Amino acid sequence: MKKQVSLLVAAALIGCADTATSPIAPDIEPAFAATATTSSTKIPFQLVVFVPCADDGAGEFVQLDGELHVLVHTTIDNNGGVHLKSHFQPQRLGGVGLTTGDRYRGVGVTQDALTVHPVGFPVTSTFVNNFRMIGQGPGNDFQVHQNVHITVNANGDITADVDNSSTTCG
Repeated sequence: MKKQVSLLVAAALIGCADTATSPIAPDIEPAFAATATTSSTKIPFQLVVFVPCADDGAGEFVQLDGELHVLVHTTIDNNGGVHLKSHFQPQRLGGVGLTTGDRYRGVGVTQDALTVHPVGFPVTSTFVNNFRMIGQGPGNDFQVHQNVHITVNANGDITADVDNSSTTCG
């Protein structure tokens, strides 16, 4: 219906033009040229993390310093849909417990994928985070895991909503 209304409006505007114009072919849809871009950046990164497993279970804050590698890939498909993927990974991330002075390394990866239809729906989004603090000695390692997925259908209704999150000491 929207296509027919658009064509009627276009025909009315052409009919009012002062100069002759060629007719519009009703079966030609505008096409998007598919494009893709990727960026890769390393940025300085600082973070204070609470490690509940540290200090014999009393927990402590850990000041971390290092770099964060950020990789972002964007694709616009031939239909105008947008596909975005991001990847975040700490590199040379290390620090010291503010209570015990124990040394820690931060490792892991966070990824996100988002797909959006050109008119807004449907939409899918998936987020996965795995981050691990590796400390000195036994019992003060700490892992955070998150997995979140949402799907919204063409009507704007949420058809999938998954949220799995956990933290573990080891």
